Amino acid sequence: MNIASVLQGLATFSWVLVVGIIILAVVRASRARPLKGAVSLVIGAVIFSLVLTTVSAGLVFLQADQYGVVISAIQPNGYRTEPLGPGLHWVVPFVESVKPYSVAKQTYTMATASTEGTVQGDDSIQCRTKDGQQVFIDASVIYSIDPVHLINLHITWQSRFEDLVVRPVVRSAIRDAVSQYGVEEIVSTKRAELEKTISDEIKQGLTANNLIMDDFLLRNIRFSDEYAAAVEQKQIAEQQALQAKFVVETKKQEAEQVRQTAQGAADAAVIAAQGEAKSIQIRAEAQAQANDLLSKSLTQELLTYTYINKLAPNVQVMYLPSGTPLLLPSTSPDTAVPSVPTTTQP
Repeated sequence: MNIASVLQGLATFSWVLVVGIIILAVVRASRARPLKGAVSLVIGAVIFSLVLTTVSAGLVFLQADQYGVVISAIQPNGYRTEPLGPGLHWVVPFVESVKPYSVAKQTYTMATASTEGTVQGDDSIQCRTKDGQQVFIDASVIYSIDPVHLINLHITWQSRFEDLVVRPVVRSAIRDAVSQYGVEEIVSTKRAELEKTISDEIKQGLTANNLIMDDFLLRNIRFSDEYAAAVEQKQIAEQQALQAKFVVETKKQEAEQVRQTAQGAADAAVIAAQGEAKSIQIRAEAQAQANDLLSKSLTQELLTYTYINKLAPNVQVMYLPSGTPLLLPSTSPDTAVPSVPTTTQP
């Protein structure tokens, strides 16, 4: 509670007290028991009430979010040229009064739902797009009074600025902006651009009328029932096409997977065959090298020695085919055998 309100309350109570004293004095006088000093008491109470009333009428307290326009009967143009800011102020009693205005942020909403908008009922903005489609816009604008230009606002609009400025400026800006875009653009690629276009136009319109736009919200875009049904059918067709494309891609991937598996098996078989061939080649080359080394190591003496060692111990006579060279006895003492006569077959 501020001091101005307290003084106004005291002034009111003092006048009630004056009336009570007067009534009491009249009643006692009617009973032949006059109230001593009643006249002086009444005069004192009246003077006190007048003082309180005058002081309370001259004191004005404005809240932290309030500015006031001083309406004055002693000013040439009927008002003070500067508004009063928050706090306690003094004005000339009975010839000046203060019209307070809130400079706090306010929200004006126009929506389809009856409980959401500032105006009851369907208050959405009906618009036409560049391609002739009908859309319904739900929007909110957050604004405030410009305290620097409060006097001009009061002179021009007084307290009617919300209905006569904010509402028509916002609705007009939305309709003008929507008419510059196609229906597909405002719901997809250019919605942000549309919102900025509307915001700039509203800001310009409110500034011209001594108001400040703090923010604009494009809450919802709703289509006519016919267009909404057409969009739904189009979306269903697109989803079906995407599903069919997905099935085709899945089949392609499965076929590619089978092909890669078969290719992998074929490559593995080739690699295995190549490995086997390489292994055979290496074994053959090793055998050839072994044979070559063996052939180089075979001498007549070695063959004779090996042949003799392979003979049975009890062999005394051998028959050789015609033309076969004679076997010579081994020179080794351990393996020496006696010479035997040989018989040549006719």
